[in-house]
Amino acid sequence: MKNIISKITVLALIVGIFASCDDELNQVPFDSFGTENAYATAQDFENAIRGVYSGLTSGAFYGGSDTGGMLDAPDVLSDNVVFAQRGRGTRRTLHNWQYGAADGPMYGMYLAAYRTIYRANLLLGNAGDFEGENKANVVAEAKALRALAHFNVVSFFGKIPTQSGDANGSLGAAYVMEADPTILPARETVAETYNKIVTDLTEAAAEINDANPAGRMNKDAVNTLLSRVYLYMGEWQKAIDAANKVSASVASRDNVVGVWEDTTQDGVLFYIPNDVPVLGVNIGVTWSQGGLSNLIPEYVISKSFYDSFSDDDIRKEAYTMEAANNQDGLQFNAIKKLFGRPGQTNGMVDIKIFRAAESYLNKAEAYYALGNETAARTALDVVRTKRYTTPPSGETGTALRDAIRQERRLEFAFEYQRFFDLKRWGVAIQRDGQGDLADGSGTPSDVQTLPAGNFKFQLPIAQSARDVNPNLDQNPGGY
Repeated sequence: MKNIISKITVLALIVGIFASCDDELNQVPFDSFGTENAYATAQDFENAIRGVYSGLTSGAFYGGSDTGGMLDAPDVLSDNVVFAQRGRGTRRTLHNWQYGAADGPMYGMYLAAYRTIYRANLLLGNAGDFEGENKANVVAEAKALRALAHFNVVSFFGKIPTQSGDANGSLGAAYVMEADPTILPARETVAETYNKIVTDLTEAAAEINDANPAGRMNKDAVNTLLSRVYLYMGEWQKAIDAANKVSASVASRDNVVGVWEDTTQDGVLFYIPNDVPVLGVNIGVTWSQGGLSNLIPEYVISKSFYDSFSDDDIRKEAYTMEAANNQDGLQFNAIKKLFGRPGQTNGMVDIKIFRAAESYLNKAEAYYALGNETAARTALDVVRTKRYTTPPSGETGTALRDAIRQERRLEFAFEYQRFFDLKRWGVAIQRDGQGDLADGSGTPSDVQTLPAGNFKFQLPIAQSARDVNPNLDQNPGGY
């Protein structure tokens, strides 16, 4: 695996493709094998950390890819979307859970994550003798990004601790902490992987700046990620404690639409600006191409899920849209997230990775797990009062648990989380069986059910990765 990372890095140096921005990732990042002069000044380390961040913008990571990445795979793999017959057929194997090791599902994301990890380790390995005033912050950012990349890998390719009783002892990720392209690391257990993620994030949270320039993580973003990691671990009180350290407020109802059109960053904790000429990626084409009257969707919102957005829920306007392909006379319940800025349909919007709403939904779920229904409802209602004109409330018992889960599904629809939530809850994926047109007619997705506990909840490690690194054990059933 590290040999692959080495080759990718060398190739990147040859073709010079790495570009970021100044305060918003617009400087050319440093990304290469270190020399004795490469890491000497404060600016060298600033350039180096921008190089780490630029790894997130890979199409197969958070940048939008036809083969699947963080922007789309958690929904494509789950029950929020239906395969659209008028699209280009992207990610169909992923959507149908028909992957095997030879297919290398999400292999691009796997490589992009370890490339990001390599860059973080390169910076960290050269930081020992540097005493610039930005050192603590930059080192903290590198640890946070290393943790994020490993967390994304283990979420797809390993079990989640709360998923089953044997999860902690099962295969996790190879947690790489050195910039050595010759090593062939083995996969650690899920428990070992998560513990190292926590260590990196805890150290990062202690040193990272409260505020950093746009395109950079800050203390709120790190604590939100730490809260999510603890939630996945079933460490309920620690998830609450981390979430309580997030100071930012949930976006107001009036600003929810604007968040996804880039007219406001209300409630956004970490985002990567996406502008020409620095990045300028049409990430929204991962869901569809064209405008409201000539839409060609790759995936559409499942009819039952679309109907679950109540009319007074502002997310219905922000996340969904009624669109058509007038040439064919077809109507769709289409995905509006990532569709474009005001007046645009090009899918060029900022890449938003963490939002303040998550800290409250994490707390709601953790409080419920601890049996504190009052605190769980209070945390849940912080989000609901900023989404509905007449917010629901007052649930108890199982109804409260279901309300928390449904609110999480609504809030993070088409945004990195659904597959992992179903996976960590240990429940089956059950699609609604309806078709790809707005009224539920048309053609349904080919496969409708992935039973709870099925081995395909853990994606197989690509055979090409195992050919390079034979120490990477395959997931059960992944051959």
